[in-house]
Amino acid sequence: VQLQASGGGLVQAGGSLRLSCAASGDSFSNYAVGWFRQAPGKEREFVVGIDRSGRRTRYAESLKGRFTISRDNAENTVSLQMNSLKPEDTAVYYCTATYYSGHPSRFPADYEYWGQGTLVTVSS
Repeated sequence: VQLQASGGGLVQAGGSLRLSCAASGDSFSNYAVGWFRQAPGKEREFVVGIDRSGRRTRYAESLKGRFTISRDNAENTVSLQMNSLKPEDTAVYYCTATYYSGHPSRFPADYEYWGQGTLVTVSS
């Protein structure tokens, strides 16, 4: 499967962005999907994951309540709604996928497929 992330951009603190991850080459319903982010000079960080069906999600504790993941398997897309953005949310956001069928993992090594990333910049 190939992944294409989009929707990044520049937003003021307190604003919102919606990221999308589009899949091609296979049905997205075969994959759990995760979002990770990496800020300049920092390690890659787990954001959120969603299982194949969309019924199970796992969020980074610090992001609960501000970020929401959803998926539309008919459209082969996963979305990440980000609200009340803060400057510390500035990072490159990566869409990832794994064929694993269980609860979405928070570890990068558990995801076999990675998109190219989309840059989110939150200004203060």
